Amino acid sequence: MPRQVSYNLIKKIPETDISIADMPEGHIGEGFFATSLNKVIGLARKNSIWPLPFATSCCGIEFMATMGAHYDLGRFGSERVGFSPRQCDLLMVMGTIAKKMGPVLKQVYIQMAEPRWVMAVGACASSGGIFDTYSVLQGIDQIVPVDVYVPGCAPRPEAILDGVMRVQDLVGKESLRRRNSQFYKDLLASYGIQ
Repeated sequence: MPRQVSYNLIKKIPETDISIADMPEGHIGEGFFATSLNKVIGLARKNSIWPLPFATSCCGIEFMATMGAHYDLGRFGSERVGFSPRQCDLLMVMGTIAKKMGPVLKQVYIQMAEPRWVMAVGACASSGGIFDTYSVLQGIDQIVPVDVYVPGCAPRPEAILDGVMRVQDLVGKESLRRRNSQFYKDLLASYGIQ
């Protein structure tokens, strides 16, 4: 028996199909909207993250799938993937990091402008994965501070998208003055970063 083909004949109203960014908290009146600068900057940063992929093994292949048309990381405001640390604000470390690669990774992190965030993608970047050897770094949090961990070996593109959304939550809620706080300065100093 041939399969029945169904068509979507329901007319869609354009206003309900468009997904827009959530409006920050504030005061709404007729003809005006007032909110704090912190919330406006957070909203802009949250929806315009420029990732820097640092892929060394199989997690990089999953990231390529995440950037493809089926998953499309660009829907989350991360369309522009950069390969210059000076132009990016999200360091995505994907794959096994050898101890020899540690200083290079730290240098890339230092070259990124503030504010910057780090996402450890996969078991190898998070904890060394199955490579419990003398030559593999047992988690990148030994050399740079990590904001979000994405579990899996290798994580599915959906997990990477979830990690990006977690970073967006952090970025949107971060205070403009956090980077100048003594806590943040002490955190960087504990990693040997000025």
